[in-house]
Amino acid sequence: MLKKDLILRNPLRLMGQESEDIIPAGGCGAVLARAGVGKTALMIQLALNSLLRGKNVLHISLNDPVDKVTLWYQEMFNRLAQQYKISEINRLWDTILPHRFIMTFKIEGFSVPKFEERLTDLTEQNIFRPDMILIDGLPFDEAARSALGELKRLTQKYAMQLWLSVKTHRHETPGPNGMPPQLLHVDDLFEVILQLQPDGKEIYIKALKGGSQAEQAPELRLDPGTMLIKS
Repeated sequence: MLKKDLILRNPLRLMGQESEDIIPAGGCGAVLARAGVGKTALMIQLALNSLLRGKNVLHISLNDPVDKVTLWYQEMFNRLAQQYKISEINRLWDTILPHRFIMTFKIEGFSVPKFEERLTDLTEQNIFRPDMILIDGLPFDEAARSALGELKRLTQKYAMQLWLSVKTHRHETPGPNGMPPQLLHVDDLFEVILQLQPDGKEIYIKALKGGSQAEQAPELRLDPGTMLIKS
């Protein structure tokens, strides 16, 4: 019941399509924002939503060590439990923890072949088989197209969901449909692209591509204080 309460109250459900997932198995999503706006916080809430539904989440960080990522999850989960006045949070936390696996790479040491090798080790030895993968900190440079194509192939091969964070910059001029330069030539690889847009004291979650928010549905935002999603 505790899990069901949190799932039902999660504003992300407004962005789901016919199922509870924002993107399908084999699909890719991106979270765009300038540095410090809330990319990691939103990614972790996407992960927590899947963890609460019993799905396995592999979180790959190219910036932070395992202990820092672990702290992010613990803090975001505690804030969710406090916001919705969920009791027995420790017991609930213990039930979702086995469904999460954190992996770190140095940015210069990350490549899709290396990642696939480690993923194969996990799955073939029945250590961990992810339903969702989050990659936080992947550079979106000129070589990104090739790497993203390989990640897309891997995602489809294992029928997983893939979410990537993308750092944008204030001075950049967006292209068609508000798409930032980093994604102009790779946006076809994504089913959903979400952008965090600060506006005064609010941080709005805008769907640049995909998602299925009905026109009458309330806009989703990040609370600048807690970094929790609200509608």
